[in-house]
Amino acid sequence: MHTVELLCSPGLEEAVRAAWSRLAAAGLPSLARNAHPTNRPHLTLAAVDAFPPGAEERIADLCAAVLPLPARLDRIEVLDGSAPLAWLVRPGPELAALHAAVWDVLGGPERGSPWHRPGRWVPHLSLALRFRDADRRLARAVAGVDRPRGEFVAARSYDGESRTVRSLSGVPS
Repeated sequence: MHTVELLCSPGLEEAVRAAWSRLAAAGLPSLARNAHPTNRPHLTLAAVDAFPPGAEERIADLCAAVLPLPARLDRIEVLDGSAPLAWLVRPGPELAALHAAVWDVLGGPERGSPWHRPGRWVPHLSLALRFRDADRRLARAVAGVDRPRGEFVAARSYDGESRTVRSLSGVPS
């Protein structure tokens, strides 16, 4: 699987990492426990088995034209009842337009992960994986101290097979 992800500005990344740490300190699942060097807060726009020819360059051009984009975090939710604990992102029109444009480049919504398809996508920054909805209230109290703002400042692609990232915006990922 290959993704298209937006990376957070330093202040926003720090706020998300602090929430990861608070969750871990409370004994809750948290991405703070993922020590892989590619693990960092990000917003996934798309995930597909492979990029069509020329897509990476076209997506890089799209991202270069619009980044940085404002980012405002909203409430904390457990997606699908027993899946990722996520800090929802309030999507502005620029982010929605970038999401749609990326999917057009990738060949439309019939490709790739259904979680990220237009019409189904819930913009979010993950806080924990395999989270129980029963712990949501505690997680909100621990992690969601405020609703940070910042920007999405860079784009990258994650290759799930090789577990590596490539920059899509000229900024190191």
